[in-house]
Amino acid sequence: MARISVLDEEVSLDEPTLVEGFPGVGLVGKIATDHMIEAHEMTHYANVHCDGLPRVAVYRESQPSLTTPVRLYADPERDLVALRSDVPVKPGAATEVAGCLDDWFGETRAFPVFLSGLGREKDETPPDLYGVATGSGSDALERTAVGAPPESGLVSGPTGAMLSESLERGRDAVGLIVESDPQFPDPEAARILIQDGIDPIAGTETPTDGLVEQATEIRDAKQAFAKRMQEATEESSQAEPLKMFQ
Repeated sequence: MARISVLDEEVSLDEPTLVEGFPGVGLVGKIATDHMIEAHEMTHYANVHCDGLPRVAVYRESQPSLTTPVRLYADPERDLVALRSDVPVKPGAATEVAGCLDDWFGETRAFPVFLSGLGREKDETPPDLYGVATGSGSDALERTAVGAPPESGLVSGPTGAMLSESLERGRDAVGLIVESDPQFPDPEAARILIQDGIDPIAGTETPTDGLVEQATEIRDAKQAFAKRMQEATEESSQAEPLKMFQ
């Protein structure tokens, strides 16, 4: 049965900002949310049980307790929640997962910030970051220096399904789209997401030096995951241009 199983009832949230980290192009959303969870020492708040998620159990180093592959972490002082996912979501299940999470968004009055990578070959220039919104989410974008997309495009995967759900329900939400390496984990793009997008919207201050200094280690640590994503690219959240329709 689809549900969010809260583990710590003492955690109190007041219309929190939710940062979504489903894996996608460059693993930018996952890297960004994983980093924020560690940087802010966020609490494992809830396990996510949604129809469509892989029926697997996750274990951690030096910890005997099993957990779900998709979890929510909370920082009540900052009214911040991060969605951490250890698995990709199959295309046919994206809508089910989006609907399951949208119910929780409504119950908690959470403001979701969805993250997506736009595949671009790496060069010496910093990756560009663009913002899109549903409802009154554009008000949150005004707190940032993030520009509008320079070309038409679409967001697919679970992130695209959740943006679509927000659009259909008239829910306030923001989507952040960052240019990212289409083949390898991209910590630099994740840093841009946090520094220029997530922090201004959520009102947080997240140290990001480690993302650059440890880029090689992060790439190595995420490489096996990235390989699985490349073998099933249709399962990943990503933004892509719509030039063929223009």
